[in-house]
Amino acid sequence: MEIERINDTTIKFYITYADIEDRGFDSEEIWYNRERGEEFFFEMINEAHDHENFEIEGPLWIQVQAFDKGLEIVVTRGQMNDGNVKLEIPVSKDKDDDMDESIVDMLDEQLRSRKKERDAGTVEDPLSIVIAFADFEDLIRLSQSVTLNQVKNEVYSMENTYYLHIEFDDFYDEDEQDNILSRVLEFGNESDVSIYRIKEYGNTIVSENGLHVISTHFS
Repeated sequence: MEIERINDTTIKFYITYADIEDRGFDSEEIWYNRERGEEFFFEMINEAHDHENFEIEGPLWIQVQAFDKGLEIVVTRGQMNDGNVKLEIPVSKDKDDDMDESIVDMLDEQLRSRKKERDAGTVEDPLSIVIAFADFEDLIRLSQSVTLNQVKNEVYSMENTYYLHIEFDDFYDEDEQDNILSRVLEFGNESDVSIYRIKEYGNTIVSENGLHVISTHFS
């Protein structure tokens, strides 16, 4: 799980569904089991307190965005109300901003429709991976050795590291995807940094056909 302190009253989490399960929570039960959902949420808050000294001293405004691979959760701390901590969760613009709901209610509201699509087979997650490179020369060598045809690939930089984001559709089968990734990983390492964080805080070097553009300019 990634934790980012935005300011004194706001903190952002990004947690993958795999990370949720690694913590002992079922990625389904946290939406429908109130007790487990709140346990999961406050475990994140406690971790934020340990790492970022984020205190729960008032009502919490919570915004959740669901991605294919995980959740981005922004928590903003408000003021104390008669000495009690209250969760005030804005679910949508059409609802009262002061609606008092549990974390389970809010997550269920935002994710139920997407789950129905998944269960019906209408949503299929593409394989997505981020590869990190300490040196741009490694990216150049990769671009001269591997061609990513029919594969979405973008190049970014952030904090003195270069990143290649690869996203497969259904053009290649699983064995072909594994073969491509094994060749790519000869030049870099799979990154723990999410593509959502990189897109928000990093710099875009090549937004489309990253390896082809690099190989063209550095042949």
